[in-house]
Order: sequence, then C-alpha cells, then structure tokens
Amino acid sequence: MDLIVSLTVNGLATGMLIFLLAAGLTLIFGLMSVLNFAHGGLFIWGAYAGVSIYAVTDSFLLAIILAIITGLVLGLITERLIIRPVYGNHIQQILITLGFMLVLQELIKVVFGPDQKAVYPPAWLEGSFQMGDVILIKYRLFIIAIGFLLFLIIFLILKKTRIGLIVRAGVMNREMVQTLGINIRFVFMAVFMVGAALAALSGVLHAPYSGVIYAEMGLEFSILAFIVVVIGGMGSFTGSLLAAILVGLAQAYMAYYVPALSLAVNMLIMTVVLIFRPQGLFKVKG
Repeated sequence: MDLIVSLTVNGLATGMLIFLLAAGLTLIFGLMSVLNFAHGGLFIWGAYAGVSIYAVTDSFLLAIILAIITGLVLGLITERLIIRPVYGNHIQQILITLGFMLVLQELIKVVFGPDQKAVYPPAWLEGSFQMGDVILIKYRLFIIAIGFLLFLIIFLILKKTRIGLIVRAGVMNREMVQTLGINIRFVFMAVFMVGAALAALSGVLHAPYSGVIYAEMGLEFSILAFIVVVIGGMGSFTGSLLAAILVGLAQAYMAYYVPALSLAVNMLIMTVVLIFRPQGLFKVKG
C-alpha cells in the first residue's frame, strides 16, 4: 500500500505537469483549430526564463511570474507572426510551427548556452512529509495542488463567465460572434496567449521536478502533450486533464514494474484509444 501511494503521487505530479502543457494546446485547438507544434518551445522558454531569474533572485514566485510573462509575450508574437497567416490550413500550421519550434530551441542555446542547467526546489518546498511508512515529497504535492487549482479556475471561467460564453460561442460559430460586435480575432489572440502562458508555467514548474533542463526538452514534451490531447479528445479541456492523469500514472507504474515499457506506454495507450474510440475519451469539447 505504501508503494502504491508513492507511485500514485508521483504519477499525479507528472500528470499535472503534462496537463498544464496540454491544456494550452487544448484551448488553442478547441477555439482556433490550430495545430501548434511550437508549443514545446514556449514550454522550454518558460523554463529557462524562470530558472534564470530564480538563480539571480532566489525567488521561485518571481520565477513563476517571469515565466508566465514570457509565455504571454511569445504567445503574442507567435500568434501574430506565425499562426495568423496560416489560419484554416492544418498542413501549413504543422510545418511552420514545427520549424518555429526548432528556431526557439536553437535560440535557447544562443541566449542561455548549450549546457544543461541544474535546478532545485525552493527551500520552502524541499523535503517531504511522512505518514507512517509513506513519504510524500512536498514539491510533488505542490504541483498536484497547482494543477487541480488551475483546472478548476479555467473550467469555471469557461463555463460560468461571459468570457467563457464568448469563447464557447466562438467554437460553435465564429461568424455569429463576429456579427454581435465581438472582435473574434482579439479573442483568438487572447486565448493563444493564455495557452502559451500555461505552457511556460508548466516549463518553470517542471524544472525543479526533473532537476535539470535542456533545450531539447521542448520537442520531447510537445510530442507528449499532443499524445495527451489526442487521448483526451481534441478540444476537450476535461479530457486533457483525465488523459494527463492517465498518462502520468501509467508512466509511474510502468517505470517501477516494467521499466522496458515506460517510454512506450504513452503510445500504447494512444493506440488503444484510437482503435476503440477514435474521437478520444471526450468527444464533446469542454
């Protein structure tokens, strides 16, 4: 039982980090129907920007704030210069965003250097709690709490506020929203920036979790985020959360019981879902 609790906490923490990255993709695809393969680049830029300010100020809160600002700025640049010219063309979106992903990855090496950077949790999140024979690491519990809190906040915004109503209406009928006097292009840009900020937040939170960051992490996690979005259902916010938890738990348990399958388990889950439920776990967007 102690082992099960430990593996479950580890899996939930991993799942929450993946969810923060996949949630941005889900928002972007759900409203804008944009396949953004540059999302991983926003993730790693958030990580490096946050870690850099963390190293200088020793303030993890400032690191999170700077990472979010970095995501918002890069999201604005990406939407206006990269995405806007290719709206409605998924093939061009894949090609241009994948190319931009590689550009962002190489710029990391230019700005921050090619070497890996070691990262440690802040002092107030170091250590662990012990409940009997179960050891719960503080930082993993922190990530789980942040993940569920952000899910609840975004879910309530989408379902209970006027902004959420506009976003959901834009998903169903963009032209109708535009005729009501709402600037749907501005809504698209704002949603893209929020998605980019979530990716950057995921990056800075992942840094102390993994203990090291490097430029190529962006591409690796971008692929993982797309797997989660496909499993959960393209455009389903709730589906992304459940799929991320499923993937995180599967990784944790496979890494302990069947290490040889720990890297392949995500693809296996996606394959099974696509065979039996091609639309993903949740067909309806929301």
